[in-house]
Parts: sequence; C-alpha cells; structure tokens
Amino acid sequence: MATVNQDVGLAGWQPDAVAAVTAKGVEHAGQHKALGEESLAPQQIRIMGKWSYLLAWFGGCVSIGTFAMGSSVVGTLNLLQATLAIAIGCFIIGIALTVNGAAGYKYGIPFVVQARSAFGFAGTKFPGLVRAVPAIVWYGFQSWVGAGALNAVSVSMFGFDNLVVWFVVFQLLQIALSVLGFQGIKWLENIGSGFILVSLTYMFISVINKYGDVITERLVNIEGTWGLPFWGATMLFLGIYSTMMLNVSDYARELEKGVKRGPLTTIYAMSILPCTLFMGLIGLMVSGATGVADPIQVFSSAVDNKPLLIATLLFITFAQVTTNVLNNVVPPTYVLMDVFKISFRTAAIIVGLLAFGTFPWELVKDESAAGLQVFVQTYSAFLGPIFAVLVVDYYIVRRRTLNLAKLYDEEGPYRGVNYAGIIASLVGAAVALTFSTVSWYASLIPAGLTYYLLMKHWGACRRFCEN
Repeated sequence: MATVNQDVGLAGWQPDAVAAVTAKGVEHAGQHKALGEESLAPQQIRIMGKWSYLLAWFGGCVSIGTFAMGSSVVGTLNLLQATLAIAIGCFIIGIALTVNGAAGYKYGIPFVVQARSAFGFAGTKFPGLVRAVPAIVWYGFQSWVGAGALNAVSVSMFGFDNLVVWFVVFQLLQIALSVLGFQGIKWLENIGSGFILVSLTYMFISVINKYGDVITERLVNIEGTWGLPFWGATMLFLGIYSTMMLNVSDYARELEKGVKRGPLTTIYAMSILPCTLFMGLIGLMVSGATGVADPIQVFSSAVDNKPLLIATLLFITFAQVTTNVLNNVVPPTYVLMDVFKISFRTAAIIVGLLAFGTFPWELVKDESAAGLQVFVQTYSAFLGPIFAVLVVDYYIVRRRTLNLAKLYDEEGPYRGVNYAGIIASLVGAAVALTFSTVSWYASLIPAGLTYYLLMKHWGACRRFCEN
C-alpha cells in the first residue's frame, strides 16, 4: 500500500494511493489529530463540532481591518445605514461561505485541491497567489496593531517603549502558535471567544459613553445615503471576508459530518456578525468623533481607567492572534505547501517571515484608511471572479460530484492550466474594476457565465470537463 507524506499532501500520487489514504482516514475518523499534523490529503478526521466551529469563526473574525473599513465610511453613511450595511454584508458572507465550502466539507479537500478542476494543477497557482497576498498583508497589518497594543501596555506598566522590538517578539510568538495547526487553532479560538465578546461589549459601551454627544451630532443626525455608496459599504465589510469565502474549504474540512446547509449558513453569519458590528461601528463612531483611525490611540483615549485600559490593550493583542492564525496563516501556508511541496510547519514559518515585509507601519496611519479601502476593493475584484468560477465549476459543471483520484493525479486530465478559469477570472476582474465601488458583486455573473460558456464550447477545455 502506498504511503503519503502527511505534511505535503497527495499531489502527483496515483489513484490507488489516494484511495488508500482516504480509506485510512475513514478507518481512523474521529480520532485525535496531532498538533501541526496538516496535509493536503482528503481530510477524514474532523476535529470540530458545530459549537466549536462557530466559536472558531467568532474568535477569528475580530479584524482590525473591519475597524478601518468603519473609519473609511465616515461622512458617507449615518449610524443606521452603517449598521444595516454590515448586517447585509454578513448575511451574504454566510450564504457564500456555505455555498463555496460545500466541496471541502463533503470531500475533506482544501481550497488548493478544490481549485484544480477549474484551473488545472499548474493554473491553481493563480487563485492561490490572489488568495495568499491579501492574507499576508493583513497578517503584517494586524501584527503591527497587536504589537502596538503590547508596546502601550509596556509603556504604561514598565516605562519600556520600543514598538519594533515588540513587533518582532509578537510576530515570532504568532509563528510559534501557527505551526501547531488546526488542533492548536481550535483551542485558541474556542477559549478566547468569551474574552473577546466581553471585551468588545465593554469597548463599545465605553466609546458611546465618552463620545455619545459627538456621535449623535456627526453620525446620527446626518442624512447619509441609501444609494450606490451604501451598497458599496456592504461590499467593503463583505470584502474583509472575501478572502475567506474563497478558501472556506480549508476550514469546512475540519467540521464534523451531518451539518445541513441551513444551520451551517446560520453558524457562519452569527459568528461573523457580532464581531463585525462591534468593530465596524466602533471604527465609524470613534473616527467620526475624533478623526483618529489608529485603533491603539482610539482605545487609549476611550478608556480612562488604567487597569481597564491595560485589559483592553491586551484584548487587542489577543484578538490579532486569533484572527491571524485562522484567517491569515492557513490559506497562504496551504498555497506554499501545494506549490513548493513543503511541510505545513515550514510553510507557516515562511508566511510569518513574509509578513515582516508588508511595511505595516505605513498601513496604520490615519491617511491610510482610504488606501486600505482601495486595497480591499481591488483584491475583491479578483477574489469575486474566482469565487464565481469555483461555484459554477462545482455546482453546474461537476453537479456536486468530484473525482478525488483525478484531483490528486498530477498527470491526469486536470494537468497543466485550464485557461477557461483564468480567462473567466480576468473577465470578471475587468468588469469589477470598472465598477470598483461594488467590485465583488459586479464580478460574479460575468466571470461565472464566461467560465460556463468556455467549458461547454471550447475544445481546449474538454478534458477538464471529465469527472
């Protein structure tokens, strides 16, 4: 019987090897998975139940990027409009995660394997790169914010002020945690979720108490708009998670079998909504009241009690860890595993080191909020089309049936590049960039329709239609 390197996965293995690994996984299903034991092979050992999965998503969605998006709509939307924009965005996210995560959930495959039928073994590098770059940028951005919170605690308690040192220390800590894999992620997110919820509630109330009058004047008693900028705002808050909508299979393959689509959509939406509402509205209210977009400055000014301030800053630090290890480490790590055939631990370390090179100190400046908005709109223009291609491929072309042996056979019908997926993605991106305010929405139909037509009528794609 063929054996498989559990770190690297099954790329290039013959069908009998795939069957052997799948059978082995079924035989040991439900058993403990060791720390850092991650593979691109079909996942059969599911380590998360429904509540554990919900808490993992909850803990992983405390994104400072959401804070920045809240800051970016100051002067455009009033408080009610911003709240509804966030709620609509989260509802769409829940549906999209359920739809695109179905293949990973059913077959236990990660995103980079799921994409092979639509893009080909070599072509998968394109969606992989598009997914990995925003993750690494947000990784660096959120690590700098977390280090800033640690530095503020250090100054307050010990008088030691050196943000660069704390950034290096904090990043090394996250790298050490990330190599533990999903078993470590599960416990980190589950344990931290309660602390995160209490802290977010406290910060929200503190902001309202301190800036209530100004918030009423500048954010409640303004007209705002229900037009295109409103729908653009729904996409901004959705765009923060458009990366996760692409690689949701990486997480869904860890969820226990037997969860139906309706409850699963509810799990996604209800885990993401509270954190997104709190962080987005706090960003909107504080930036609207003070003009400050740096979250460390914001919370330092909103909390007058020193012990509570320290607790709040430590929360900010902890929240960056829970978000980074789930959302910004796993996706690019799997991409590096697929491209370079390296272990999960090695890939996770490389991703952590790459985050140093994102120059996050430039991204946290007040004037960078608008730039981050453009960044989200731009990468969403490419993520939306890839999402559409994957959905059309799985539901329409494959009719929700995948051949695992072919997905892991590098010399099989999915070898090389499926140019239908590449062309469709570029068509969708071109449309999206033309309508940048709602880029993710605008890209879906052009990309999905183009992919379907090419797969049906272009001879070069015929072998990729095999199932």
